[in-house]
Amino acid sequence: MAVSYTVSRVLRRASSFLFQKRYESTMANLTKDEILILLRPPFTNWSDITREAEKVVGYSTSFMNLRCLLSDEFANLALYLRKLVGSNHLVMQTAKNVLYGDSKNLQPWGLIILLLSKSVKTNVLTSQAKVIDEQQRALAELIELMRTGHLIHRGIVNVPFAKRSKSTESAIFGNKIAILLGDYLLVTANTMLAGLKNADVLYIVSSGLKDLSEGEFFGDRDEQNMPLPGKPRRVTDDIITFDTTSIAVDDVIGKPRKEWTARTVFNGVSLLGRACQSAMLLAKQNREIQNNAYYFGCHVGLAWQAATELQTLTSDSKDRFCLASAPVLFALEGNPDLYKIIDQAKKDVKDVDYEDLKFNILKTDAIDKTKMLYEDHAKKATSYIESIGHNESVQMIKKLINTF
Repeated sequence: MAVSYTVSRVLRRASSFLFQKRYESTMANLTKDEILILLRPPFTNWSDITREAEKVVGYSTSFMNLRCLLSDEFANLALYLRKLVGSNHLVMQTAKNVLYGDSKNLQPWGLIILLLSKSVKTNVLTSQAKVIDEQQRALAELIELMRTGHLIHRGIVNVPFAKRSKSTESAIFGNKIAILLGDYLLVTANTMLAGLKNADVLYIVSSGLKDLSEGEFFGDRDEQNMPLPGKPRRVTDDIITFDTTSIAVDDVIGKPRKEWTARTVFNGVSLLGRACQSAMLLAKQNREIQNNAYYFGCHVGLAWQAATELQTLTSDSKDRFCLASAPVLFALEGNPDLYKIIDQAKKDVKDVDYEDLKFNILKTDAIDKTKMLYEDHAKKATSYIESIGHNESVQMIKKLINTF
């Protein structure tokens, strides 16, 4: 988490960001401006809630420790990263959309893992409890490193050899920095994982990391590997599974809820769930609690993603949004003709008229369905965390869930 915070700080200095307000959803047939005005909810200070949660944990989860501050490798990479200031390289856009520390798009996985760790009691000696606490803290930090490294790697731009010229030098340089920085974070995370000296935790976290990698090849993609939604088809079943080994692409593509869930689970939710499961294993909890922790992590991650997508689609921003997000998938189900707009993005998602697509999405019941999706996963996440414990940490987790 320390390195994750440093990356976030450097990238915030390197880009100008817009603060995004959160909006409630509603069914509407008004003009776009009237819809957006109706969707604005009361303001909530997310930073205050995060600080309150960190008090429960006992320390700031964004603290920059000496290992990070004294790392010459990371300092040099951060210095090179700043040379991309003013460029439109995808790695900088990734920083803007995901790593901005004051935005809810930055999902504090480490904080969730540490709060979960505090939710159970370990019947061990004081010296052993201290070791477990240190291991859980290291686990939370290495998971943040893995996630951040993966996001940095996603900022790599595809520059075909036939199109390379002097004008693409900036993109190629940015790719080198994205590769080196992402590799450094992932190598550091894996070194920390090995340092836990727990084969079971190593296996569990590695399975989540495997899912994260496979998520980059799930479903249709454009030339820049941006996800494209499946062509809508009639839904005959709506059974959702978090067992990634049993998810078949052909079975979920084109079915809004199943496709969105599968994509989101592979794109990081599985890793969060496995981290929560590992935290309970380190705390020497039984298999039932470990499994409940995995399901809690998955549901809280899905609720978070649904809330983020609601915010994006109901804001007045003209920025591009993910074409495989829940509101888009639900809109395609309600109005299959909208897929004609998606067809424009087979080569590049930038070719889509996002303003027109957004307006048409808001005229369907997609926002309401996405809100119901969030509420469903938030409710299930709350149920699973209540089955694990009933202390201050659990109450703080429930408060975070209700604030998404």
